[in-house]
Amino acid sequence: MKKISYLLLAFFALACTPEKKVEVTISNPSSFDRLNEITEIEMDAIAKLQGETFIITDNQGTQIPYQITHDQKIIFPVSLKAGENISYQIIPGTPEEFKTISCGKHYPERVDDIAWENDRIAFRVYGPALQASGEKAYGFDIWVKRVEEPVVELRYSTELNPETKAKIAELQKTDPKAAKELSNSVSYHVDHGNGLDYYKVGPTLGAGTSALLDNETIIYPYCYKDYEILDNGPLRFTVKLVYNPLTIQKDTNVIETRTISLDAGSQLNKINITYNNLSEASTVVTGIVLHEPSEDYQADASKGYIAYADPTDPVNGQTFAAAVFPCSINEAKAVTFSDKEKKERGANGHVLAYSTYVPGNVYTYYSGAGWSKWGFENSAEWFNYVQQFTQKLKEPLQVTIK
Repeated sequence: MKKISYLLLAFFALACTPEKKVEVTISNPSSFDRLNEITEIEMDAIAKLQGETFIITDNQGTQIPYQITHDQKIIFPVSLKAGENISYQIIPGTPEEFKTISCGKHYPERVDDIAWENDRIAFRVYGPALQASGEKAYGFDIWVKRVEEPVVELRYSTELNPETKAKIAELQKTDPKAAKELSNSVSYHVDHGNGLDYYKVGPTLGAGTSALLDNETIIYPYCYKDYEILDNGPLRFTVKLVYNPLTIQKDTNVIETRTISLDAGSQLNKINITYNNLSEASTVVTGIVLHEPSEDYQADASKGYIAYADPTDPVNGQTFAAAVFPCSINEAKAVTFSDKEKKERGANGHVLAYSTYVPGNVYTYYSGAGWSKWGFENSAEWFNYVQQFTQKLKEPLQVTIK
């Protein structure tokens, strides 16, 4: 009799023990497919796992790569057809080693560049060593790529190899042609099969940088002052940048903090900006440089995006850029530089989106780029991507957790 009682107690104990499984159902509310899109849930959603290591699996039991971000979110990629629902299970277990897709690094050997990439595109911003040199480069730079694996660190190490640089310097004295050939063979300004850097930023907003206006004058942010890499793969790269103080009208100590995140599979970065010590609401512009006079752009304030196609390079193809705004913007248009500015900045103007920044708030938008040799044959395809990206922000994937 006592043995039966013990068995019954054990049975009831097992029956009352919470199941260590979290089911996450993702729904696509859109009329189009959502492929390889990063979704996220809060870490609190898996509290029942009681801190155990875990895996995420689909309905076939296949492990799904994931990342826990600096702000305590679990992110993982999903692909859903229009209107489709898919469920995933989060259960205790040891995760596989996931391939790094989004990553970045600080490069003090190249005047404090910070460069980052995913499987689609790469970017960089300029640091204090470049500012100290006097060179003026304000905006985001684009490094196009046409392979999924990371390539940025390889480009830097090849371009900046001390032995190769010494050999080039020696050849320049005796054989300039051979020196040029060797230089081209290691330069990241030449496409060696994985893409290159051929985008020109200069003293402009480059590929979707933001800046405050002061009486209709753009107060360009120079290079970052301090940085902190918050996430570094495998699925998201995040860096926080703090800039030197700016003077905006009567405010003399306005400090911009900019947080940039790039997810696997996306052409666009998510950017959050705050301006400390700004005393009143101010106009902020987000811009894409127009290198030459062009009508190959779209600026739509009502739909919340600006997009542009650079002139086609006969060797390297065409670079595309865009910025997308989840909140309403006041105006979007192309603005041509004066003749003097055209000479100073080496460009024709900007496509600008105008917004209002209220002190204490966060200004959030997305900006990024594409390339005609990696996924977008022409500007029409790029504009379609940007329009669809805008629609995704209005129709986020729906997440149900139980």
